[in-house]
Amino acid sequence: MPVHRRSALIAATATLLVGVAGLGTALASSPTTAGGADPSACRPANHTARIAAGPAGAGHRHYRVTLTAAPGYEPCRLAGSPADMRFHQHGSPRGVTTGRYGPQHAVVTFGPGHPVHFDIRVPGGPGGVRADEATFTLRTPDGVIPGESSAHGPLVVDAGTVIGPVLSGG
Repeated sequence: MPVHRRSALIAATATLLVGVAGLGTALASSPTTAGGADPSACRPANHTARIAAGPAGAGHRHYRVTLTAAPGYEPCRLAGSPADMRFHQHGSPRGVTTGRYGPQHAVVTFGPGHPVHFDIRVPGGPGGVRADEATFTLRTPDGVIPGESSAHGPLVVDAGTVIGPVLSGG
């Protein structure tokens, strides 16, 4: 093969490889999945959650957990109270078992521009243990979302703590 044809072949191969590498980098950094849809806002890595004290009720303390999804995630449907709720203080488990209250079959849409929240209702009184994090599994009308979500903020939990259903709004 003459030298100039070999040089042209090498240059063309190098250009092709650079193009393929660039395409791979672009696909890896793209927020969309192979099907063209954005990743689900319900996946734990795709939303944030914060805990804030709510107004006290008749004999109860209330904390609101608000979930927010950033732009670029696909809306999803949630239903009922989160499952497997656990509380931690500086990473140490607090050992409080929770129940549920309220309607468990109402469906809400969660995604960018559509925050959701749920209530943590704790019996009033002088007892309880401090926590700074809650971990939980979100539920859908058909099951649970794989993975564990977490919310941060100060709260006090105790025996008899119950979790309300996910509702629309922040």
